[in-house]
This record gives sequence, C-alpha cells and structure tokens, in this order.
Amino acid sequence: MKKFKFALFAFMVSMMAFTFASCSDDDEVKDVSVTGVTITPQTLELKEGTTGTLTAAIAPANATKKTVSWTSSDEKVATVDNGTVTAVAEGTATITVKTDEGGFTAKATATVNVTKDIPPFDESKDHFDLFLTVDKHGGMSSKNITIVNSTSSLNADKGLITVVREGAELGYYTMESISKGKYYYQVYSPKGSGSGDRFVKYQIKDNKIQMVQERPVKSNTYKARSYTHAWLDDNTLLIMASNGDNSKIIWTKLNTADMSILAEGELEGIGVPEGWESLTTSGILTYRQTDNKLFYFYYAKRKKDSGNPMRATKELNFRVAVINPESMKVEEQSVSPVEAEMAGSAYGELMQDCVMYDEVGNLYLACFVETDTMEKGMLLRINAGETKFDPSYNGYKNADGKLLTVQYMGNNKAFIYARNDNAPTVEIGGKPVGPTKIDGYSHYYAILDLATGEKTRMSFGGKELAYSGGRFSQRSVIFNNKVYFGTNTKEDDNSIMYIYDIKSGNVEKGAEVDGRFFFDMIRVVEND
Repeated sequence: MKKFKFALFAFMVSMMAFTFASCSDDDEVKDVSVTGVTITPQTLELKEGTTGTLTAAIAPANATKKTVSWTSSDEKVATVDNGTVTAVAEGTATITVKTDEGGFTAKATATVNVTKDIPPFDESKDHFDLFLTVDKHGGMSSKNITIVNSTSSLNADKGLITVVREGAELGYYTMESISKGKYYYQVYSPKGSGSGDRFVKYQIKDNKIQMVQERPVKSNTYKARSYTHAWLDDNTLLIMASNGDNSKIIWTKLNTADMSILAEGELEGIGVPEGWESLTTSGILTYRQTDNKLFYFYYAKRKKDSGNPMRATKELNFRVAVINPESMKVEEQSVSPVEAEMAGSAYGELMQDCVMYDEVGNLYLACFVETDTMEKGMLLRINAGETKFDPSYNGYKNADGKLLTVQYMGNNKAFIYARNDNAPTVEIGGKPVGPTKIDGYSHYYAILDLATGEKTRMSFGGKELAYSGGRFSQRSVIFNNKVYFGTNTKEDDNSIMYIYDIKSGNVEKGAEVDGRFFFDMIRVVEND
C-alpha cells in the first residue's frame, strides 16, 4: 500500500512538473523587430510661430519596442518635440524620426516649409497708369498722341474712364519706358529727334509729366526707343544696346537713386560675325538673381534692301551671351537650339514683358519664327542653374500666332498675350482687316500651362473674349494675385478692362475706357 501511495504521489508530481513546463514553454514571448517607420504627413506647411503635428507609424504594428526619437535638421527654422513641430523662422527643415532597438535602426523624414504670415496687401499704396492713344493704337515710333490716366481702381464701380482734361500727354516722352516704384526712366530724345543725349527720371502726377532728375550721357550714346535693360538691384539699372554703327554692344550702369553713372563700357567678345553686316539694335537683356548671371539674347543681320534698313536678313538661330554683372565680362556664348527670333528684340522689353522666371529660377523667353502663313510663337526655357536652352522644351507647342508677352502667375502657369494672324477677317471701308475695329492685328489673352503647353483662352460669361486690336505693348499687369488686362474689340464701343483672380480663377468685367481713346498699356506705380 505504501508502495502504491508513493507511486501515485510520484506520478502526480511528475504530471505537475510536465504541466508547469508545458505552460512555461507556451507562454514564452519572443521580441518582434521593427521593420520600418513612416511619417505622416511627409510635407508640413507652417506659418512662423505656429505648430503642427507629425505622426510616426511603426511597422509592424505589433513591434515590441515602439519608442522613437525626433530631430530637426535646422532648429533655427523648426523644432520638434515628440512629433509636435514648432515653426521658428522662414525656411525649410527636415524632420527625422528614428527607432532604435539594439542592432536595428529605422529612419524616416518629413519636410517642413515655414513661411512668414504676410499681412493683408494694402492696395492703397499703388495706382494704375493707363496709356491711351487718340484715334488708333500707339506702340513703337507711333505718331499718335498718347495720354496717361492715373487711377486708383479698375473695378467696375470706377465706371467710364476718360482722359478729356484728365490725363497727362506724354509729348516727347514715349511709351517705351522703364518703370519701377514711383518713377519712370528712359533715354530722352529732345524734340523727338530720336538721338538720345540724356537719361531722365520722371513722374506722371496731377495730369502732368514732372521731371525729377536728368543725367547727360557720357561716352556711350543710346538711341531713344532702342535699348534693353535689367535691374541688378533696387537702384542699379543696367542699359545695353548696339553702338552707332551696330558693330559693338555698349552698356551703362546707373544708380537710379541719384541718377549717377556708375560705370560704362563695351562688351568684349561680342562683334559682328563673319559674313554679316551688323548686330541687332537692342536684343533682350535679363538678370537671373538666383545665380547672379546676366543673359543677353541677340543676333546678327545684313540688309536686304539698302533703301529700307528695316528689311534685313537675320541669323536663323539667335545667340546667347552669359555675362558676369560685376565685371561685365562675357563668360560663355551659345546659339539657340531652334530657328527663332526673340519677341520684342527691337526695343528690349521697353514695351512688353518677354522674359519671366518661375519660383526655382527657370528662365522663359518668348520667341517666334516666320512661316509661310504666320509668325508662329514659341516659349523657350533655360533651366535653373544652367546657361543653355533646353532643346526638348517648347512651352507654346500649338501656337496659333505670335507670342508677344509672358507673365508668370505661379503654380507653373503663365498669362500670355498673343496675336493670331489667321483670325477671321472683316471688311472696313472695302479693305479686309482683322476682327477688331482698329486694324488687322487680332490679339487674345490666355493662360498657359508651362508643363503641358495647354492654352486656355480668357473667357467671360461663358464666352471667349473677342479678339482685341492694337499692336505691341504691355496690356496686362499682375498685381495682388490678380491679372488686370484691357481689350479693344469690334463688339464693344469702349475699351473694356477685365480682372482675373488667380486664386479663384474667376474673371470679372472692370472699368471701361471712353471709346474716343484706345487702350495701349498698363503699369502699376507706387503712390508718393
């Protein structure tokens, strides 16, 4: 009996040991390693002084150790504490999250862009100058009377704008001018002789031209209406053009604050190529601030008809000179990858915007080529950080006419003004002209997608705006996230101003201009 009891007891003990051993093996928990980590959102847009939250997601979800650490690449821009990001100052910072569980580390990053909280724009600090002409359009070398009307608003409640006893007649001052801040600048031609002998700085104020300062030219002499320019900073203006016989390119730097001549000279390394007779009168000059480079676009030509200097054979591919703005030395030269001429090359953006830049510093140039049926527009691009045109890019692929002006609106979109030589014609006085009441030039406005080349004509009330008459000149302006532009159409008795809201995409009809006058140009000018 004792043996039986002992055997039973031993059996029970062994079973209990087996049970405990089995339970111990089943309940053993193994560590689950982290395989990755992600951050949401991957981009965070913050205003200075505000906070945002980044969330770290560990994979797999049942990982044993889920602790992470957060770091910022630049704590002067943004700091981070357990996923909470504080925007310190304008700039960009990379936020990194890391998990460390012994021998394994996973890492993920997110970008934080910090911008300043810009106060509401005060439109009362500026006004619009409308350039209007009598009887017909103005433009380069126009003999028509040009009158400037200054107005604080172009909204519909402004009503009818007239310049009868309410405008400043330009006289020997011309539409071909440079404007910045409160002032206009130009090479002045006394009594309209065409031979400029001074630089002038003036205002259009109280229906009068008010001279502020003038500076006689030194050794370099420029023809009125025929030069190109670029602003190097708020006060330094660079003017460039061909010399008297168009054999060399001359330049002058001005301090516009006191109208002193800082420096002047002649570009070395640019002359008339073999087989040609002269250089273009002005060309197009532009300054790319992102990498401190000047780009000068020009071409050579020879006369077709000695009796008509305007008739000339031009180089099929225009030239590109890259210039150091401090030394004014030509660093590099190339030719355009396509047969084309720059828009506005006769007067170097004095009348119209032909060059624009996007946010990253890509340079865009409006060009055109003459075909058997029309002048066909092109939009070429020099990519940021590069000095030659991208041969694969044409942002105006399906051109229906000449591209005249380009203005960057943001978000890879541009506002353009173009001429369609093949627009339907009408007869006025037995003579076929374009579908306008002014002349045979038929212009339209459109929004251009710079990535796809898609062009969308401006519309109002569900209908495309009618073709507008006129010639060259800057007929639109971008101001406070709105595009203001004017039309001279056959359908309307008066010139009509329109306002396009860039953010909403809406178009509204604005003020009208007395039909006795034609809208030619618009500028935004600071008030005193």
